[in-house]
Amino acid sequence: MGTSLQPVDMLVPGGNLESYIQAVNTIPLLSADEERELAERLHEDSDLEAARQLVMSHLRFVVHIAKSYSGYGLAQADLIQEGNVGLMKAVKRFNPEYGVRLVSFAVHWIKAEIHEFILRNWRIVKVATTKAQRKLFFNLRSAKKKLAWLTHDEVNSVAADLGVDPQVVREMEGRLSAQDAAFDAGVDDDDEQAYQAPVYYLEDKRYDPAQQLEKADWTEDSNARLHDALMSLDERSQDILNQRWLGESKATLHDLADKYGVSAERIRQLEKNAMKKVRVQMES
Repeated sequence: MGTSLQPVDMLVPGGNLESYIQAVNTIPLLSADEERELAERLHEDSDLEAARQLVMSHLRFVVHIAKSYSGYGLAQADLIQEGNVGLMKAVKRFNPEYGVRLVSFAVHWIKAEIHEFILRNWRIVKVATTKAQRKLFFNLRSAKKKLAWLTHDEVNSVAADLGVDPQVVREMEGRLSAQDAAFDAGVDDDDEQAYQAPVYYLEDKRYDPAQQLEKADWTEDSNARLHDALMSLDERSQDILNQRWLGESKATLHDLADKYGVSAERIRQLEKNAMKKVRVQMES
């Protein structure tokens, strides 16, 4: 075939992105006949060398596509690398009988991998989770390059084009305009600003030894106070509280009324008085 291809590690942009781009641009393009011959070898014989040549000759197209996503604040090398993954997936699935050139077939796979990478890394909190939201995200992100906040008519137009409710467009626009908050306080923040950082109110203190010890001491002290308060009651009042509140099976007022030969209202009064005495004893 007469094409001189670079080694397989060319698939990964190194530290010098410009050198990588220059190198992939020197890899010769394939003619339609060359591309078909390689695709047939891969499709029919699982020829890995044919797959490598198909991939290498299309790396320049990945660079071109990745450059169109430069407005997301992500490293160009990372976008290219993700696009290369999409290219390899496309080559694996390409059938020469499709009647189209590989570059046309691969565009979908290249963009899909780049889209996934952007959605995973553009924000800590995902801005789009459903297929419809992802489509809306990239359409609005493109529109935002030339628009400020969308007007009412623009919102309705985008919603109509994508088949979603205008309110969904507004919500996605708000997500795009929001900024991620730093977890730690900034080095230049004063005391008042520093304590507003999430690190101070999102900390999980459930397993802080000091707090666990304090909780254990409080529980032990409360149990001791409750025990002393109950012991200060007469035997009948103790029994009423135990059976009404502390036992595994709760007795009714009528159950206790039958036991002590008094009215249910009398049991209720005894219970109320006993609870009051316990409360006062525990607070003292």
